[in-house]
Amino acid sequence: MADHDPHEKVEPSTGVESSSASGENPPSGTLINVSGHKQELERNFGLISLCGLGITSGNTWIALGGSLTVAIYNGGLPGVIYEFIAASFFYWFIAASIAELASAIPSSGGVYHWATITAGRYGRPCGWFAGWWNCLAWLFGLASTAQIVAAQTVSMYALRHPGFVTQKWHVFVSYLLVTWITGLIVLYLNRALPTIETIGGFTVVFGVFISIIVCAVMPKSNGAPYATTYSVWADWENTTGYTSSGFVFLLGMLNGSFSVGTPDIVTHLAEEVPHPSKNIPKAILFQFVFGFLSGFFYLIAILYGINDLPAVLTSTYLFPLAEIYRQTTGSPAGAIALLVLVLIPTFLSCIGCYVTASRVFWTLARDHATPFSHFFAHVDARRRNPFRAIVFCAAFATAMGCIYVGSSTAFAAFVGAFVVLSALSYLAAILPHLLSRRRNVTPGWFWMRGATGFVVNGVSCAFIGVFVVIFCFPFGMP
Repeated sequence: MADHDPHEKVEPSTGVESSSASGENPPSGTLINVSGHKQELERNFGLISLCGLGITSGNTWIALGGSLTVAIYNGGLPGVIYEFIAASFFYWFIAASIAELASAIPSSGGVYHWATITAGRYGRPCGWFAGWWNCLAWLFGLASTAQIVAAQTVSMYALRHPGFVTQKWHVFVSYLLVTWITGLIVLYLNRALPTIETIGGFTVVFGVFISIIVCAVMPKSNGAPYATTYSVWADWENTTGYTSSGFVFLLGMLNGSFSVGTPDIVTHLAEEVPHPSKNIPKAILFQFVFGFLSGFFYLIAILYGINDLPAVLTSTYLFPLAEIYRQTTGSPAGAIALLVLVLIPTFLSCIGCYVTASRVFWTLARDHATPFSHFFAHVDARRRNPFRAIVFCAAFATAMGCIYVGSSTAFAAFVGAFVVLSALSYLAAILPHLLSRRRNVTPGWFWMRGATGFVVNGVSCAFIGVFVVIFCFPFGMP
């Protein structure tokens, strides 16, 4: 990596020097960050708010609950648990690889910037693909999160009105409200975002704690039966139409991957947090430890609370947890109360997705990798955020909502590509790092030394290479 001009000021919090991925040098006398660009964003996030963003936008236990009915077809209740454990195991390798690169090269561009450097002379095309795969993944992730919040609100209304028939336009109206309310928060409350994400982190912790206790205690209080230990841990059921149970297990890992497959969330705030080389790996570690533990114990609690599995699978509620909570608590009112604990952090998760998606798109524009790059690379001097990039993300999400009205299947296909696109973007950064024998990157605060780094990177690449193909299969035999 090239050194800066001695007359330029190097940002003291990074301790690392780098040249711009675009090959352009900022004007002399400006504050330079590790990406080689002028430091334009305020460093108003701290470690706690960064961890809050990670667990709120990562949203592991809520993502598991939201995709539960699809996961059940891939092995029944045991499949849900074991496939989540397996997916988490491999994503720990990916998270470690991401944390290492984020520590060495803390940049809001994330995988885009890392791929540009690790790939050496092939850095430009590799970085371009990595950046756009990652950007599209987070744009789809934003749309998916907004749709989940919309489905939650409509399902909560349906619980209180048994004769209510859900229509697509009901979800669309709620979707637009969520998309633009959260978008306006990100646009105009930039300095409040660290506080919001800190609150979000506490709501996630509080929500999963209360949900686990209620789901564990309420069935006994209501005299309702629990699911049997055999049905939760051993009753494997393959209802996908595929003949190979092994393939079904691998395919079912998509649901676990969707819930934990977000190790790069906090990396895109590298230019908005002090000491990113240290704080980002710490936040990734916290996100994955909490995500796995909360997801695992939450799954056990809700799966034991199911006393009528066919009713869950055939429920008319858009959000699967609505029927599960109704069975667990024994009443619509109790289900709504638990859904509120899901709704609040999911709403705040939408804010985090906005922040991540807009930062990725903005860094691409900053390096002239988007149409109208000069326009979208602008940072609002008053609000100190990439205002135009945020508006673009809101417009994109709105367009995705229109697709939902036209075809929910097409919408599901788009947002379902999140795992594949994000995994490909990670591969574009990690694989060149491995093939170059890890020599193109100057180690940061967190660095896997010796054979450890090669093994972790190698397992990450092998997992992604195999599963991006498997995850493209439909969850059931056509």
